[in-house]
Amino acid sequence: MLFLEQLLNGVQLGMMLFLMAAGLTLIFGIMHLINLAHGSLYMVGAYFTATVTVMSGSFAIGLFGGCVAAACCGVLIELLAMRHLYHRDHLDQVLATFGIILTANEATKMIFGPQALFLNPPDWLSETVQILPDTPYPAYRLFVIISGIVVALFLRHLITHTRLGMLIRAGATHREMVTALGFNISLLFTVVFALGAGLAGLAGGLAGPLLAIEVGMGEQILILTFVVIIIGGIGSVKGALVAGLLVGIVDTLSRAFLPTLLKTMLPTASADALAGSVSSMAIYIVMALVLIVRPEGLYRAYGT
Repeated sequence: MLFLEQLLNGVQLGMMLFLMAAGLTLIFGIMHLINLAHGSLYMVGAYFTATVTVMSGSFAIGLFGGCVAAACCGVLIELLAMRHLYHRDHLDQVLATFGIILTANEATKMIFGPQALFLNPPDWLSETVQILPDTPYPAYRLFVIISGIVVALFLRHLITHTRLGMLIRAGATHREMVTALGFNISLLFTVVFALGAGLAGLAGGLAGPLLAIEVGMGEQILILTFVVIIIGGIGSVKGALVAGLLVGIVDTLSRAFLPTLLKTMLPTASADALAGSVSSMAIYIVMALVLIVRPEGLYRAYGT
């Protein structure tokens, strides 16, 4: 039963990574923009979710407020900075978005203070659920998993069955043709950036009851997010979902069970040291193996 619990923990982490990666892969896929500041939007979502939840007494309102705040910040970033970087070199984009990270961290300290915030799950999600006899599992973690599934279904419908999704797919590959047909490509970019920022804010808000909400928390998950995008395939939402689950499960299971496995072959001290190193490398080993077989990632751009 411990394996099942850890497996679900991996799925929950994978869904968090999917929410981050889905927005970022949309932004990169259509705008060809490297946005290191995506983690800062995750941090904004977490801080505003905690603040609005305390003020309103409702976690649902707080989560909505975190998504809206992140989306609004995303629009401001796109209008004031990103719009001037679309035709610039990727190095310029990296430097500019790194500057946004530093600015966002300092602004967060000024507004919310340097101390970490902590947010409890709402009362209706603070219990455990019996997934199997004698196997309780936190209801809030199941809520995160279900939220990720709902977002995945929403994005699939958006991209494959709506006019906006058609424009997103067309804008990613035939930007000039979309403009020639009379569509405002700049407005489309802003909408996509706001959508990606809102998903990052949702991920941050959902992470609030699980992690300490602190300055710089976005950088910790951003590296894993890029690993997910590379494995899944740049521009593919389906790839982001599959790769997010793969990374989350591999990372969680390796950290949970690798020490025990190595202790059967090595002394305890050596096993613990080796397990810590290998488990930290596990997802990068998976990434390397995937790239050897499929250099473009598991799925093509906008594969669903």
